[in-house]
Amino acid sequence: MKNEYKILIIEDDMLLNDMTKRLLTQHGYCATSAYSGSEALLLIEKGTFDLILLDLMLPGIPGETVLEKMKSTMDIPIIGVSAKTDIDSKVNLIRNGADDYITKPFDNQELLVRIEAVLRRFQKSTTPNNSKILRFKDLSLDTEAMEAKIRNTPITLTRYEYLILQLLMSSPSKVFTKNNIFESVWNENFIGDDNAINVHIGNLRKKFAKVNPEEKYIQTVWGLGFKMQG
Repeated sequence: MKNEYKILIIEDDMLLNDMTKRLLTQHGYCATSAYSGSEALLLIEKGTFDLILLDLMLPGIPGETVLEKMKSTMDIPIIGVSAKTDIDSKVNLIRNGADDYITKPFDNQELLVRIEAVLRRFQKSTTPNNSKILRFKDLSLDTEAMEAKIRNTPITLTRYEYLILQLLMSSPSKVFTKNNIFESVWNENFIGDDNAINVHIGNLRKKFAKVNPEEKYIQTVWGLGFKMQG
């Protein structure tokens, strides 16, 4: 039930914060307000939340810094909120660890749908799989522990990086279209915006290259999608 979910709203605009809190409460969520980055970090230290709505334009500690601090210490889904509509801002937000974004001013129904979708994806990604280790070249992925290694060196993955890698390694010779990846990882229909996929694939390649720069693991099949590189 929705009332099991605790959501932290980090927004310095008191009117917008209060309106959002009332909206979420009316729809069965347990909502808590924070009006600055420092207040939000204190609340997170003291309590447990299932999702965070994070405004990027905060007084004191910027929203981007709050995002970085949260993602480095905990695994909580975060929806970034920003008045910026340019594609670079959206891509950078995802690259820095946000699970989704919504631009101001937002429609209440769109916000509710995005919250439901992110919570659903997070629940799906944290559901334990049967114990199994996938291997490709010197790369291994433990699907029970959700850990990746190249040789014996652990590689820290975000939730979406893990899910994409798990999908590709499940059938190394198969070409997965962006539609395949989006529907499997995000559990939504692909609408043609492949920036999120490209960002996560790029991050995986960078992490692999730091451990073994001489090897290639993920191949782009132009016009089709991605596969493990043989």
